[in-house]
Amino acid sequence: MPPAKKEVRPSSRGGRARTPAFVKNQRGVKNWKEVSAWLEWRGIEDIECITPDQAGVARGKMMPSKKFTSNTSLALPSAVFMTTISGGYPEDGNGFHYPEDDGDLKLMPDLSTLTVVPWEEDPTAAVICDLVHQDGRSVEFTPRNVLKRVLAAYDKRGLRPVVAPEIEFYLVRKNPDPDYPLTPPVGRSGRPIGGGAGYSIAGVNEFDELIDDIYHFSESQGLEIDTLIHEEGAGQLEINLRHGDPIELADQVFMFKRTIREAALKHEIYATFMA
Repeated sequence: MPPAKKEVRPSSRGGRARTPAFVKNQRGVKNWKEVSAWLEWRGIEDIECITPDQAGVARGKMMPSKKFTSNTSLALPSAVFMTTISGGYPEDGNGFHYPEDDGDLKLMPDLSTLTVVPWEEDPTAAVICDLVHQDGRSVEFTPRNVLKRVLAAYDKRGLRPVVAPEIEFYLVRKNPDPDYPLTPPVGRSGRPIGGGAGYSIAGVNEFDELIDDIYHFSESQGLEIDTLIHEEGAGQLEINLRHGDPIELADQVFMFKRTIREAALKHEIYATFMA
């Protein structure tokens, strides 16, 4: 974690200037000028420029923070967004056709999503990006742009959706092959976790240290957890996020799944999601 920052700094006029409020935002800034100050205040060295593909996998590029703030143009090949969850490619046909060329798509950072990456040893930040064609048109098939079109349709009818995501996942033992059967992890009791523990507080307590890390990582990123429960399955947990704007909550779910996976790996456990 980056070292704590002082609340004041020397002023060019010889006095002491207050730290601007925006640099202490856990999530998001308004413009590129604020980006530079936000990164500098935290000593950020690297930036992850990411966007979700159709399966919710984070795709993107990583770069030094100085390069990020120098108005660098970023691009990804369009074929990246044709891959399946297992990394393969669908067959051409049945309504699906590959583009004639593997043209680049431009990554456009949404600065309102800028946040730290708390599990990295080196001070690192991440920002979610939209995708546009070279001529500036929105890329039709990316999840974030699809959701924006859906919300625009609601807006035309004078409607404003509010969502409250529930994130369900299993904690399982690490294994060397994804084709092996998944097995429940060992909790703090030293025993493999069993099923039938719906709403059991003792079931949640089996993973106290891991859950503490999830809470700490989430707070660092401005992710708002509402409640957490143990479901019926062995090692099956559910975390609810506070209700709000669909784009904001979709972004939070995208980041939250990364957060849970990284917290689980810290404890030698895998986290696998229903979707």
